[in-house]
Amino acid sequence: MKFFDKSYELPAENLAADEELLNLAEAGEIGPVLRFWESPRTFVTLGYTNKAEREANLEECEKQHVPILRRVSGGGTVVQGVGSWNYALIHPIPNGESLNVEATNCMVMKRNRDLMAKVTGDDVQINGHTDLEIGGRKFSGNAQRRKAKYFLFHGTMLVDFDLDLVQTLLQPPPKQPDYRQNRSHLEFVRNLGVSREAIKRAFCEAWGAQEELEIDLELTGLIEERYGRDDWNFRF
Repeated sequence: MKFFDKSYELPAENLAADEELLNLAEAGEIGPVLRFWESPRTFVTLGYTNKAEREANLEECEKQHVPILRRVSGGGTVVQGVGSWNYALIHPIPNGESLNVEATNCMVMKRNRDLMAKVTGDDVQINGHTDLEIGGRKFSGNAQRRKAKYFLFHGTMLVDFDLDLVQTLLQPPPKQPDYRQNRSHLEFVRNLGVSREAIKRAFCEAWGAQEELEIDLELTGLIEERYGRDDWNFRF
């Protein structure tokens, strides 16, 4: 596996890059990849089936000029920006699809839980569907997208994010895990306060990504097809 440590300027570019890496792996043009990125701009990203008006505070997003985009994976709605560090794992599916959706969640989340426990020195737990939390407070949400040969499993790590943005730009989620107990965003999420480099090193070690992928991704097509279009971002 190789790593690709690349953040793009535009929100649409960052979402398109995850999908393009999956497409290239599926086509046999690259192998497994572990990408790291952090958006320099604040934006809201919806899970594939989420409704913008139900998940985001549209008035506040417009007021603060925060764009709302839709990704190709499931999961909940999150706010991205400086301080919200991201990884994207592009991993092969074994022959016969023995690694199904549930097994994939289990395999990836256990490994990520263990590596983050080493980084933080805390008792990291898997909770909800694919959350990582410490002391009942979430610091990471995750989601996946599958093709025939490869899956994309990606997620956020709140390192030193402005958590007030989560409270301000998002509505209370319509579906909540039991452990949330109807807490507000500010009461529910937390920052890690650890270095990005420490997290990167731990991810590379845990997933065996020791060599850098050198590639120039062509993202224009996906942006024109999806991420730059209102009929995609607000399709539900």
